[in-house]
Amino acid sequence: MNQDRHYDVIVLGAGAAGLMCALTLGQVGLRVLVLEKSNKPGKKILMSGGGRCNFTNIHSAPDNFISANPHFCKSALSRFTPWHFIEMVNRYNIPYHEKELGQLFCDRSSKDILNMLLDECADGQITIQMSSEILELSTKEPVVIRTNHGTYQADRLVVATGGLSIPKMGGSGFGYDMAEQLDLSVRPKRAGLVPLVFTDIHKAMFAALSGTSIEVEVSLPQNTQAPNFRHQMLFTHRGLSGPCMLQISSYWGSGEVLRVNLLPEIDDVFAALSDFKEKAPQKSFSHWLSQHWPAKVVQMFLEHLWPDLKQKTFQELSSSEFQELAEKLSAWQLKPSGTEGYRTAEVTLGGVDTKHLSSKTMAVKDLPYIYFIGEVVDVTGHLGGHNFQWAWASGYAAAQDIISVSKPA
Repeated sequence: MNQDRHYDVIVLGAGAAGLMCALTLGQVGLRVLVLEKSNKPGKKILMSGGGRCNFTNIHSAPDNFISANPHFCKSALSRFTPWHFIEMVNRYNIPYHEKELGQLFCDRSSKDILNMLLDECADGQITIQMSSEILELSTKEPVVIRTNHGTYQADRLVVATGGLSIPKMGGSGFGYDMAEQLDLSVRPKRAGLVPLVFTDIHKAMFAALSGTSIEVEVSLPQNTQAPNFRHQMLFTHRGLSGPCMLQISSYWGSGEVLRVNLLPEIDDVFAALSDFKEKAPQKSFSHWLSQHWPAKVVQMFLEHLWPDLKQKTFQELSSSEFQELAEKLSAWQLKPSGTEGYRTAEVTLGGVDTKHLSSKTMAVKDLPYIYFIGEVVDVTGHLGGHNFQWAWASGYAAAQDIISVSKPA
């Protein structure tokens, strides 16, 4: 094959993981080709964080990830930490800020992060071929890939093709299909970090409150593996979103019931209601609620859940009504009908089973010249920059292994 068509490494995918792997390889002089099916690199980087890219989380740790093997991510995350990525961001003088809970966002635009990655690739003389359609792929050594732009050969192949989330941004199942062709098992896939939808009696109330949010704590009583999440719950035309609902969606299974604490700042709602009754027996229940929620939320909850209590004063409430209110406010039971699906999901849960991969190198154990990194692997982060950190860390881990066994031309 023409030497110009032979590379040390071919990386499939110009997303976060693929670009991180490529730029790390380029820094030591390896010849790298990145093949990307979209017309632009890093589309999900650009749209992330509302266009400001939540590029990492300073508290990112293995506990922030979901996987059939929760120990798998530990090695890569320990060797490329948030501070390693922050060092690169600082080197490029990109202004950023901590929004909350360790989440780091660009002050200006996600373009700053993408341009930094592309500049690093350019410095390493990385070739990035956009709008590349893979027509044929031979995974024997050396790897041979025939595309609509020509045929290329490489000693090593890195699969960084992402998942099924947000198809319009390039999400596809190519990496999963390739894994199965290599006889690697793929863990069941589903949408994660995704809004929940409802078709029951609550749908009209949620739609009427669309765009409004309140702070809640949500849990899954049936799932002992699921953490509790406390944050904003956003009402939508079809159901519920916001940080806490996106978080719990990654653990929720069809038919499961959510438990929502609507007043997480109050330790004992029954005691709080009783105390208020003593102090202001002539005040209404709606008056008390209005101290905690926006007026529109109070109105909708009263109309749909407690229509008989709209005009009642605390003095008129019976002890059984008190108990019922306390239970519903602190442990509201909700049963979603489903999720918005991959169309709006931020990530894909499941993926290439980690039992086939080395946790240190991300290489396929039986085919050590082929690597899977990023979202295509069965490692999914919580909301808040953790999925980007996995992309950086897994891409770096694969690159370090390739460097250790390769000699630049």
